[in-house]
Amino acid sequence: MSQAFNAEQQQSRLEERAAMALDLARQMGADACEVGASVDQGIGVSVRLGETETVELSRDQGIAVTVYVGQRKGNASSSDAGDASIRAAVEKAISIARYTGEDPATGLADAELMATDLPDLDLHHPWALTTDEAIDLALRCESAGREQAGITNSEGASLSSSEMVTVYANSHGFLGSRRGTRHSLSCLLIAGSGDHMQRDHDFTTARRSSDLTSPESVGMSAAERTLRRLGGQRPRTGRLPVLFSPEMARGLVGNLLNSIAGGALYRESSFLCDQLGERLFPEWFSLGERPREVGGLASAAFDGDGVATRDNLFIDRGRLASYMLSAYSARRLGLETTGNAGGARNVRIEAPLASLESLLQQLGTGIMVTEMMGQGLNPVTGDYSRGAAGFWVENGKISHPVEEFTVAGNLREMFAGLQGVGDDVDRRGSIQTGSWLIDSMTIAGQ
Repeated sequence: MSQAFNAEQQQSRLEERAAMALDLARQMGADACEVGASVDQGIGVSVRLGETETVELSRDQGIAVTVYVGQRKGNASSSDAGDASIRAAVEKAISIARYTGEDPATGLADAELMATDLPDLDLHHPWALTTDEAIDLALRCESAGREQAGITNSEGASLSSSEMVTVYANSHGFLGSRRGTRHSLSCLLIAGSGDHMQRDHDFTTARRSSDLTSPESVGMSAAERTLRRLGGQRPRTGRLPVLFSPEMARGLVGNLLNSIAGGALYRESSFLCDQLGERLFPEWFSLGERPREVGGLASAAFDGDGVATRDNLFIDRGRLASYMLSAYSARRLGLETTGNAGGARNVRIEAPLASLESLLQQLGTGIMVTEMMGQGLNPVTGDYSRGAAGFWVENGKISHPVEEFTVAGNLREMFAGLQGVGDDVDRRGSIQTGSWLIDSMTIAGQ
């Protein structure tokens, strides 16, 4: 795949296409313009019950043009980066801009905020993987899981590998490019039979193929996770402490980030409006982002506005220290951009970390949540309620699996009631955290 996809050539081509679009927009009367272009290519295979199910070789490209005519904005996009398509996209964007309403907050980010330091963040590691090799890795993964006693069926294993180039340019003269790769392998298995079947999965993902967990380890872990769910019971209803596994705790961090995002704030659809400086978490807890982390899964030297990224501390010793703002949302709020057009990047927690065993001991008797279903969050009030599954914990020890219950609370109270963070950090995503122990939530079971 890497031989057929010359990233350097693709980058040069996209940069030339973006420059063309900017020049056309200027010629057609736009006061300002920004262009985003991307191309990616990948291979994906899936296997099930020892047989190949799908093989997909994909290649996608696109170019999006946004123009500003006074305080009016228009945008158009195309999946074709040819001359005629780019001209048509620019013409369409300008036509749209002439008919949209004026918005005082619209426009490019200030020129002096554009990124000037664009270091190599070590994000591009192509995998010279043949289709046969990809299928073999997926088969090894599924086979390792199916061989475990008690596994009765499989929904298969999947492997994907992709390589991409993205370019952003605007009429301030900014031009930034990124090359990246992403490789992943997953397995989903079934245990039990009839009305007593359970399913679970595991996966690995990385920018370098050499950093992936072995296929056999992924398959065996998927089997272990599936088997431990057999014999699930409904827990009793009541107020109990809850331990969220790292995968579930990541969702709580995501809820926090969504609540401090500029779009939610200027729309007044967040329970954290006008809360800068307020205490949300215990004093020992801080949370921020490291967008220029070398090799990070979400690393970038500039955001979606071309603004230089920087380390941001969103929670500083328990207090809300910063919102998460793009140039547009910052203007709407009368604040300064935080370089977060496109979201947070490489979110990390600073806190004393405890072992899972010690968190279970601290929990005593309650619930460990390892899966949740549905959305169940009112962003305006912070009220939280989701279907869940996991394990009953008795006297600090995991007793048996539990299912078909609901966990409910309020995010503000849950954040304030954080008792500990685990050292079992899940590093497979942009948000990295260990388990979270919450002092008390409402459990609706039997």
